[in-house]
Amino acid sequence: MAASDRPGLKRVSSYGGLALFLVGVLGTGIAIGSLTDIGDWYLGLQKPAFNPPNWVFGPVWSILYIMIAVAGWRVFHLKPNQRLWWIWCGQMGLNFAWTPLFFALHLLWPALMVLIALVCVILAFVAIAWRQDRISSWLFLPYAVWVGFAGLLNASIAGLN
Repeated sequence: MAASDRPGLKRVSSYGGLALFLVGVLGTGIAIGSLTDIGDWYLGLQKPAFNPPNWVFGPVWSILYIMIAVAGWRVFHLKPNQRLWWIWCGQMGLNFAWTPLFFALHLLWPALMVLIALVCVILAFVAIAWRQDRISSWLFLPYAVWVGFAGLLNASIAGLN
């Protein structure tokens, strides 16, 4: 049975809710990215050989934020206030905390701790969503991989500098 056919997941006739999730998640991500100047500090850091070009990050995060928003919209309609919804909210908080920690405050090691916590929360979401809404679980798998890569990159940059 598809998640949308389960009694707990409303057949959402209002795609306005999805639009709100998309605007909220993607808009906040874009705003944080745009308002946080990477500046000369980041450009001057030593980076590992596997560091992608800077232009890669915007498109990747935009796609991931769309997937995160869709998953959030879906789990919100399962049962608001349930554990999976709160895990989704927690990962958003950790996600949005990383950029200012790393780029604005230059706290490389604390930023890495946030990424480690974020990977754990994302994996918890994937595991719990797997039983309740597999589509949401699948939507979070690329996110888990990318945040894992971001953690490796963060650790490497912290170690090199």
